[in-house]
Amino acid sequence: MGKRKLTKQQAWRIQKIQDERSKRSQKRDSKADELLVGGELGDEQEGLIISHFGTQVEVEGTNAERQRCFIRANLPALVTGDRVVFCAGEYAGVVVALHERHTILKRPDPYTGLKPVAANIDQVVVVIAPQPTPYADLIDRYLVAAETAGIEPLLLLNKTDLLDQPELKDTVDEVLEPYKALGYRVVQTSANRADLSALVHVLQDRVSVFVGQSGVGKSSLVNSLLPAAALRTSELSQYNQKGQHTTTTARLFHLPTGGVLIDSPGIREFGLWHMSRAELEQGFREFAPFLGVCRFRDCKHEAEPDCALLAAVDEGRISEARFRSYQILVDALDADRPV
Repeated sequence: MGKRKLTKQQAWRIQKIQDERSKRSQKRDSKADELLVGGELGDEQEGLIISHFGTQVEVEGTNAERQRCFIRANLPALVTGDRVVFCAGEYAGVVVALHERHTILKRPDPYTGLKPVAANIDQVVVVIAPQPTPYADLIDRYLVAAETAGIEPLLLLNKTDLLDQPELKDTVDEVLEPYKALGYRVVQTSANRADLSALVHVLQDRVSVFVGQSGVGKSSLVNSLLPAAALRTSELSQYNQKGQHTTTTARLFHLPTGGVLIDSPGIREFGLWHMSRAELEQGFREFAPFLGVCRFRDCKHEAEPDCALLAAVDEGRISEARFRSYQILVDALDADRPV
């Protein structure tokens, strides 16, 4: 299957977005320099990026107070979860330095390439449910994204009240069995039954992000964990006075029971078209012992003789379900990649 080509309208839109971002960046840099030179700012202090709004970021200081800040011109794009140094001001501050990130989660964007969306995440929580039906290739998209970013993944089975239906339970058990065998953590919960103790436990003292297909109950879980989140989002929109849709940007929340949750539709789903076949293979942890062992260095693991992966599948050392999922994702790489 050939690569997906951009239309003239899509190409024009890409250029338009890039031009607008360049103008916003210049405006941001000018304002940040003006504040720094004007001597209107306080001393440097440590901060945490809570969210990103246009040319500004919201920064939380060590005293838990928050302020909108411009970004100094010599800094890269900042994202939610970044730890920074900033100077507070009466109306707006300036971020002057970025601390090293221990992880960075990116997603491919057909208009801007790879886009960083959140930093310093400890675990990616892949949410699934008995309904909509969970599919291995969808789950594996999230696991590959987490594995290749060096972030620990966790499978969260939501809506466990639906497991009372035998046919749904059988489907879920079949889907989850290969992941349990590989050592992936699987946690069960249900926002409908208001029993989130298992989920709360795995979120404590961690920086987590939810991912998963629509309809699995991510929003219900977020609302149950953070009942004031919707109110706070509304307040931010009023503060901005420009109808800012805060749900389009990653936002960091401190959980009342401990830990941090970064919530954003932008990092709930992952495309993988930016990856090469070799990078995709690295996202399947059970493939590691067999990579580079095939007779041919450019083995595609399809029908080549002495293919180590195919032999491992035949011997039961790699599950057939996971290998089928890998093949589906390989086929999607070129089909989904824009040119």
